[in-house]
Amino acid sequence: MKTETASDATKTSIQVIERMVSLLDALAHYPDPVSLKELSKVTGLHPSTAHRILNDMVVKRLVDRAEPGTYRLGMRLLELGNIVKSRLNVREAALDFMRSLHRKTHQTINLSVRQGDEIVYIDRAFSERSGMQVVRAIGGRAPLHLTSTGKLFLSVDDPKAVRAYATRTGLAGHNKNSITDLAKLERELGLVRARGYARDNEELELGVRCMAAGIRDDSGRLIAGLSISAPADRLQEEWLEDLINTVNQISEVLGYAPPQVATA
Repeated sequence: MKTETASDATKTSIQVIERMVSLLDALAHYPDPVSLKELSKVTGLHPSTAHRILNDMVVKRLVDRAEPGTYRLGMRLLELGNIVKSRLNVREAALDFMRSLHRKTHQTINLSVRQGDEIVYIDRAFSERSGMQVVRAIGGRAPLHLTSTGKLFLSVDDPKAVRAYATRTGLAGHNKNSITDLAKLERELGLVRARGYARDNEELELGVRCMAAGIRDDSGRLIAGLSISAPADRLQEEWLEDLINTVNQISEVLGYAPPQVATA
C-alpha cells in the first residue's frame, strides 16, 4: 500500500487551491447565479469535484448558494476585500505624514493594524540616526497587550472581549515590565480611553518605549495605529502633540470628521 508523502500532500493542497480559484474566477464573470453544470464546463472540473469544492466555499461564505444548483460569489469576499482596501488605503494615506514625523523626531515611526490577537507592522519610517535597532520588521507581529498600538485596539473592545482576549492569550509577557495581570491591563486601557493615546513602557522590548495614537476611517472606526518608538531615555513628551496632529491629518485624508463639541 502506497503511503502519501509530504510532497504528495503539498501537491494535493495546491491543486485544491487552484481549483477553488478557478471556480471563483468563473463566478466573477457572471452577473447572475451560475449553475453547477455551467461552472463545470467553464472550469473543466468534473461536476462532483466542483460540487464538493463549492459546498466547502459555501460553508466559509466565500460562495452563496442562490437556489438549489446555482451559485454566486459570497459576501465574505466583499468583507475581505474591504479589509484589504482599508489597509492599502491607510498605508498610502499615511506614508508622507510618517516621513514628515520621522524628520521631526528622528525616531522610528511605525504603522500597524490589528489582526486577531496581534498587531501587524505594515510600514515604517526610520533611519540609522535614530540610535535604535528596529526590533520588528515590516510584516512582523506582536501581542496587543504588550504594544502601544495594540492597547489602542483593546481599548475600543468591550470589557467582555478584553477578558476573552486575556483568556485566549494568557497575557504572556516578554520581560519584567510586561503587563500580565488582567486587572492591571483593564486599568491601563481605562487610561488609554481617557487620554486618547497609548504607551508602551519597555513592555515589549527592554530599552524601547513607544507612544501611539489611532487612525480612523470615514465611519469613525479605528483601523490603524501610528507609533513613535525610541530608546527609553530619548522619548520626548513634546512628540505626543506631533503624533496626535499626524494621526488626525491621516484620518482626515481617509474621510474622518471628528464629532463636533457642543458649545454653550
